[in-house]
Amino acid sequence: RVIDRPIRPLFPKDMRNDVSIVCTVMSVDRDCSPEIAAMVGTSIALSISDIPWNGPISGVSVGMVDGEYIINPTAEQKKASRMAVTVASTGSRIAMIEAGADIVSDEEMYNGIMAGHEYNQKIIAFIKEIQAQIGKEKFTYDAVHASDEMQDEVRAFALADICKALDTDDKTVRDARLKPIYDAVHEKFDEKYPGQEAQLEECLYKTQKYVVRRWLLDEQKRVDGRGMNDMRPLAAEIDLLPRVHGSGMFTRGQTQVLTVATLGPVSDQQMLDGIDDEEFKRYMHQYNMPPFSTGEAKPLRSPGRREVGHGALAERALLPVIPDEESFPYCIRVVSEVLSSNGSTSQASVCGSTMALMDAGVPIKAPVAGVAMGLIQDEKTGTISILTDIQGLEDFLGDMDFKVAGTAEGITAIQMDIKIKGINREILERALEQARLGRLHILGKMLEVIPEPRKSLSPYAPKIIAFSIDPEKIGEVVGPRGKNINKIIADTGVKIDIEDDGRVFIATNDEAAAAKARGMIEAIVKVIEVGEIY
Repeated sequence: RVIDRPIRPLFPKDMRNDVSIVCTVMSVDRDCSPEIAAMVGTSIALSISDIPWNGPISGVSVGMVDGEYIINPTAEQKKASRMAVTVASTGSRIAMIEAGADIVSDEEMYNGIMAGHEYNQKIIAFIKEIQAQIGKEKFTYDAVHASDEMQDEVRAFALADICKALDTDDKTVRDARLKPIYDAVHEKFDEKYPGQEAQLEECLYKTQKYVVRRWLLDEQKRVDGRGMNDMRPLAAEIDLLPRVHGSGMFTRGQTQVLTVATLGPVSDQQMLDGIDDEEFKRYMHQYNMPPFSTGEAKPLRSPGRREVGHGALAERALLPVIPDEESFPYCIRVVSEVLSSNGSTSQASVCGSTMALMDAGVPIKAPVAGVAMGLIQDEKTGTISILTDIQGLEDFLGDMDFKVAGTAEGITAIQMDIKIKGINREILERALEQARLGRLHILGKMLEVIPEPRKSLSPYAPKIIAFSIDPEKIGEVVGPRGKNINKIIADTGVKIDIEDDGRVFIATNDEAAAAKARGMIEAIVKVIEVGEIY
């Protein structure tokens, strides 16, 4: 996804050839991210090929240690960095942003993004040298698209009806209004343009795009009547599901996400076998978007790259506020279920997840909210409109989807996708500021429902007692072939995990059983002292 998003807008929109790019990791240097090398390699391969493509691009990773920005930080520098930002650029503009941060300010994030953008220009110059020496001439093709005559006729016939159809805040009503317009266009023009049904659909799409964009650019009008900075109606609820450890539902317009939080012993953490240094994941966030959420009758499949990406974005947004294992010795799993979708579901899942964690009694450091910004740009005049809290149609017909999540103090995650060739400094600054104001507004609504994490855990959540023993005594506690520890578990019914450093975690819903198990373990590891009675 990190490679696909910056390169996709640079292919000609009327080219229908399939393009397959395969990035294979042959070996890994821990200090050099494979995804950055793959992005630069992709750009070089496309640039020297005969495939029409308006590149090159470049990508770098940006970290920040002791207030200094570091380009492509090493593994050690990443551990100390307050941000992990991937920035892809064209020769003049920013093409893609993927960021996680430890609650940094808008200014720190902006300067980090610009540092990466400026460094990208050196790599782009290097790629252009390669292209000049061995690049092939780009192939030409016959573009198949609607003629200007067809476009003008369809627009004249359907424009007024499309304006009426789009002027609503209800996605279902809009779709119902558009269907007879499509039927009427085909009835009138199918005979005149035989075999060109697809081109007629293209004309209808372009007419909708024309209407929405002219409203936004010329009249500052959105399809649902909101102002450019206005949010859709917000609603928040907690404790909806009585049996789970924590739940939160966040509604924004017709987008609704229900998130469920589950707590478990540390041994429930996910084991990873990847190409980076991460071996275990104690905090997990998943995102599901079933077909019914968009009114589609499709079979459920395994998560696609979109679901995986949205889950990772929400996980990254909340990770900086998750308490450490010492203060909260639990494994935390959060699952966001999209119940209804009309744009910004990933950011709604950030909000729902924050409330679910607070409802579960997880002592998060600060609540996190997310908002998606949009952009409409007139390429001829340079006029731009930046929209707060875009809905599905504005994302579909717009030029940018700029997601920003964070606390009241700063940013924790960013993801930017664009359909144009890039954005400049002015757009980035304005989008960050509007996102900050939107984020604060959303946080206010969430805190009205649950102002702070619950003081106690759900009665259904396991109670975990954590203490430490001498690591050299672990073998005595476990016993030969696990005999001792298995007897303690059998006698008390608890779950016991012992780490190599001597930390012991006892998980159970029965406090008396936990105390009994702890006493049995301490009896085994206790050092016999003169003067005590046994």
